[in-house]
Amino acid sequence: MAGSSSITPHPNWKADSVVLPGKITFVLGGARSGKSSYAEKLVEASGLQPVYLATGRAFDGEMESRIAVHRDRRGTQWQTVEEPLDLKSALLQQTQSTRFVLVDCLTLWVTNLMMAERDIAAESHDLVAVLSALGGPVVFVSNEVGLGIVPENRMAREFRDHAGFLHQAIAAAADEVYFMAAGLPLKMKG
Repeated sequence: MAGSSSITPHPNWKADSVVLPGKITFVLGGARSGKSSYAEKLVEASGLQPVYLATGRAFDGEMESRIAVHRDRRGTQWQTVEEPLDLKSALLQQTQSTRFVLVDCLTLWVTNLMMAERDIAAESHDLVAVLSALGGPVVFVSNEVGLGIVPENRMAREFRDHAGFLHQAIAAAADEVYFMAAGLPLKMKG
């Protein structure tokens, strides 16, 4: 895997210095914590055109069912864009002042990058660096994976580390950060 010998933030990463003209919101929490539903409500309350930027891939029937549940819950007013790898370009293309983009989710994006053997630190750095150029508001959804024990295998540890560094950078750049537990949002920033 690319970047697997040493998991550290990108050497040029200065997420705390990113200045954002639009609103960036970050919603993270555990599995089935209500993060996607909460993010969808934030987007719908804005009155802007909702755009769902999906990073997940349907590799099996169970994942197809999960995607269908999310799609059905959102309804037909949402535009759905699927982009498992090139999140930076998709965001630049989809953000506009009349749209509110929901990215669901960052941990699936990290998984996709790992499976494609991409340089995750560089891709994450590039994603954070482009936030200041976005033309409209974005809410990022992600799974908090750092609250448990140290994983027993290298790949899982690398995934956790990459996700953790990305989460720190997105949270530093975001205007608002929410942590979800049992369907309840805890505002952590903003």
